[in-house]
Amino acid sequence: MSNSKDIIQNDDFTLAYDTDAHLIDKNYNTSSYAKDVWYNFKKNKGAVFGATIIVLLIFMSIIGPHLTGHTYKSIIIEHASLVPRIPFIEKLGIFNGYYKGYDQYAAKGVSDIYYLFGTDTQGRDLFTRVWSGTRISLMIALTAVIIDIFIGMVYGLISGYFGGKVDIFMQRFAEILNGIPTLVVVTLLGLVLPQGIVSIIFALMITGWIPMSRIARAQVFKLKESEFILASKTLGASHFQIIFKDILPNIFGQIIIMSMFSIPSAIFTEAFLSFVGLGVPAPLASLGSLISEGYKSITIYPHMLFSALIVLSLLMLSFNLFADGLRDAFDPKMKQM
Repeated sequence: MSNSKDIIQNDDFTLAYDTDAHLIDKNYNTSSYAKDVWYNFKKNKGAVFGATIIVLLIFMSIIGPHLTGHTYKSIIIEHASLVPRIPFIEKLGIFNGYYKGYDQYAAKGVSDIYYLFGTDTQGRDLFTRVWSGTRISLMIALTAVIIDIFIGMVYGLISGYFGGKVDIFMQRFAEILNGIPTLVVVTLLGLVLPQGIVSIIFALMITGWIPMSRIARAQVFKLKESEFILASKTLGASHFQIIFKDILPNIFGQIIIMSMFSIPSAIFTEAFLSFVGLGVPAPLASLGSLISEGYKSITIYPHMLFSALIVLSLLMLSFNLFADGLRDAFDPKMKQM
């Protein structure tokens, strides 16, 4: 006979939880891919900061030229070379219109006028001209995205999908175009087209889409031998359906990211061309042309350079931060690479 102490009693074991409710499996809410992207994007403070600055710059480029009552080409020669003067802040002893110890505004008899960014050597309001120039830079950026998507993406998809001789021919053609410097392209286009935004847009159409086409082509090579692509071919799907209904949705995240990274490059290209005199013609203003004009007076009136330079720097930095955040949001694994 075994000892009564060896017999298992009902109260020898107790549940780890007080009630049976704790034993029910926990259910977690499922979230869509878009929600995951948005959640990952919000966690990136740099990307949120970049997006905020972009929205602010777009807003100012829309309303900024209409706030002062001046136009980008209004010349008031009596107000030439005035330094910045900002209401309320002037009471702090900064941006009060003083230059080298004397009040420029009082000396010219315009004590009741404020120029937030100052004026240039012809008396034009730099605040209006800077935001007008920002508008042009953003137009170039939008054009670059459209060109990337409608030319570069389609070119890369077709080249990567068909491969073989088609891919060889298309890539050699792209390499020939890429070997032509943008400066040469714009100079030649200036002989047959009016100088300005039109020639810059055509230059981007000739060579600006090539990086996007390479990204799209590489992504197609990764996917075109996948099982779902082979299944579509087996079911009789056409090449058009496979490219634009099966492959494109799976690489759209990378396409968007690459488009965002192309924006700073396009803005810098426009600024560089305007700086060397191949951009928008006077009296139109772009950030590059404003920097070029301000550079000539940097030793005497540095404010003519710094306002446009700061806006251009913010524009390029914010788009880079935004694009970097999008990349991490669409593919979090890229953050560890």
